[in-house]
Amino acid sequence: MPEPSPNLKRRGRLLRFGAAFVALLAVAGYLVVQYLTGSAAPRCTVVSGETDGTSYDFTPEQAVNAATISAVGTTRGLPERAVTIALATALQESGLRNIEHGDRDSLGLFQQRPSQGWGSRDQIMDPTYAAGVFYQHLAKVPDYKELPLTVAAQRVQRSGYPEAYAKHEPDARLLADALTGRSPATLTCQGRPAPTAAGGPDAVRAALVRDFGRDVLQTAGAEVGAHRPSASPTVTAKTAGNAVTVPVPRKSTASGTVRQRGWELAHWAVANSSALHIARVSFDGREWSRGGFANEWRTAGGSDAKAAAAKVRIVTGE
Repeated sequence: MPEPSPNLKRRGRLLRFGAAFVALLAVAGYLVVQYLTGSAAPRCTVVSGETDGTSYDFTPEQAVNAATISAVGTTRGLPERAVTIALATALQESGLRNIEHGDRDSLGLFQQRPSQGWGSRDQIMDPTYAAGVFYQHLAKVPDYKELPLTVAAQRVQRSGYPEAYAKHEPDARLLADALTGRSPATLTCQGRPAPTAAGGPDAVRAALVRDFGRDVLQTAGAEVGAHRPSASPTVTAKTAGNAVTVPVPRKSTASGTVRQRGWELAHWAVANSSALHIARVSFDGREWSRGGFANEWRTAGGSDAKAAAAKVRIVTGE
């Protein structure tokens, strides 16, 4: 058999080198896109506000549901312990997913049963309703704040496996610390927005009202020293272009201090970033943005830094 000509050998090597080079460019391009656009598989992370290095990774779907559970609790004026109990319960019952199936007729985040008086199927599949009715039952448990988490959760749920709630308490506590605003700048999310999600300022405002109630979009003039202004104006959340600015009350609220309330709203926005196409969130001189630095809260610069201490700014669609 005759030997291949030198030209054919050279052409074959060039083709192999070319193919390898194209593959290398494709991989490099993919990595650059992941870094610049945050288009890797979406995920969220909450880290401890202490120096123990503990963290918990979860999906955007779980983040939205956890944020709703927390917001419903604080809006009812319940303590962080109640939020922790609710989050641990939902982690055990559904993995923080709003599922349409379960044991017998159990449904939703807390696997509540229409046949046991928890509400209709449609009500239970509404995370805001489901969280609210869970808290309604929890508040009737005497001294639930002092009880072990497994005992408090079991008195609401009547589960066949009451001891199972305990294993979720550390993660639930991390989530509650962040979502109630007690641990600032501890929750981040990365990845592309959900392609089927409805974003934009109107969607953000509607979701805020859904989870926190209408009062979240306005705050009455606060007390100044020992005096209350005679005609306190009402400051409402403002929309400018693709940004929603939510004012933070200038006095302590049922959910804690002014700063804690601000971080509660800021973390809520990040948890909803995939669902609502939120690109940037700023508060208290810090900013989170979707993309290459989506795993951290960076120091905000420019003129927005000082103003951000009194408001949470949520920018959509970038």
